[in-house]
Amino acid sequence: MSEKGKKPSFLVSLSIIAFLFVVLVAQVIVAGSPNIRMTLIFASAFAALLLMITGTKWAVIEEGILHGCKIAAMPNVIMILIGMLIPAWIAAGSIPALIYYGIQLINPAVFLVTVALVCSVASIATGSSYTTGATFGVAFIGISLGLGIPTPLTAGAVISGAIIGDKLSPLSDSTNLAAGVCEANLFAHVKSMLYTTVPAFVISLVLYIILGLRYSADSIDTTAVDQILEGISANFNVSPIYALIGLVPMALVIILGVKQVNAVVTMVIAGVTAMVIAIVFQGHNLLEMLNFMDNGYVMNSGIADVDSLLSRGGIQSMMWTVSVAILGMTYGGILEKAGVLEVLLDKISSLTKSSRTLIPAHIITAIAVNLLSASQYVAILIPGRMFLPAYKKLGIAPYVASRTCEDSGTVTSPLVPWGLCGVYFTGVLGVSTLEYLPYTFLALLVPVVAIIYAVTGLFIFKAEKQPEVQS
Repeated sequence: MSEKGKKPSFLVSLSIIAFLFVVLVAQVIVAGSPNIRMTLIFASAFAALLLMITGTKWAVIEEGILHGCKIAAMPNVIMILIGMLIPAWIAAGSIPALIYYGIQLINPAVFLVTVALVCSVASIATGSSYTTGATFGVAFIGISLGLGIPTPLTAGAVISGAIIGDKLSPLSDSTNLAAGVCEANLFAHVKSMLYTTVPAFVISLVLYIILGLRYSADSIDTTAVDQILEGISANFNVSPIYALIGLVPMALVIILGVKQVNAVVTMVIAGVTAMVIAIVFQGHNLLEMLNFMDNGYVMNSGIADVDSLLSRGGIQSMMWTVSVAILGMTYGGILEKAGVLEVLLDKISSLTKSSRTLIPAHIITAIAVNLLSASQYVAILIPGRMFLPAYKKLGIAPYVASRTCEDSGTVTSPLVPWGLCGVYFTGVLGVSTLEYLPYTFLALLVPVVAIIYAVTGLFIFKAEKQPEVQS
């Protein structure tokens, strides 16, 4: 029963959820993509109105709003700091150095596996699959045409690598969102995801090696790659010693993350360190850095790929994600405190009595939400909050719940043709979702690995235990 007032009926609870999905689907049909923020506002208003009409007190609604905002507060602070951190890393030469030397690892003989590896490194460093796809992805698509390798194969490898950052990088908004939704420690969440992501990625790499052996790489057009290298070297000092200095902030994040230092403290230390390096070694001044960290770094190299790659970040760039998190958690908080989620879970209680059925049910629900909502954020938020009480009841660690949010909501988002991710990657890579879907191995394998673990009981950690990951 809800904490105050009357418990909503199943029909009322189902109507509240159905309203959200109907509005989202209607927008996809009419406009091609939904306005997530306005949808969540109207969905919250509809939920509050229907609940009060059927007997729920306003005090419960208000408590739910405050509860959701409280849960969203710390992840939002981290996401704001991420917005500040990224342009500082660009100005310090951290990201440019990583790109400059990483892109030179391309080996035509193992093109597809190299694509996946380079994109995974880039996405982990930046926390953005979008940026990786729009820069390295575009360059690799051009190179694949010269090699005679089908572009759907290359697009699948690009996206498989790019998804790694969305799942594993502490800089990723979806990583922070999933941890916040399930009330999990950020670094415990990242460690937990290694158990499902690493095996799936290793299998993916093997498959890319096998597929790559079918194609000749005797000739390669490196024009796009050369332009990126020239653009970076002309605007940043990327000599080996400066490159190593520029990588210090990234090393700090890794070291502090391994030591499980608070995420906020880690971001602040890495950001300030990058700012100092940018001023001392890359020729920026304090006022420039403050502007970059607030509004984002702007690159004017004259080379489109380089400018697209390095013009990003800033606190202001994170406000869309922050607002979605607040509105989504407001909606989820109302449903939670009013007892809506409890009512819905009661109907599927037979599927939440053990991890063997709970985790597959969570995965299937999140994929369904992804298909209906066209948004990975909604696919993380709603199923995450709905199933979290069941994880707690079974004594399963919250970072297993947050891991499952990403094993389903995050990885499958590029596979939805009408979803935000699917539309984006189709646009930048010039390959339709249905063409690259069979070759996006990581997105296809991670949910399978997660379900196998659930059925076998492997790596389903109890709340009192911490996952130990070998370095």
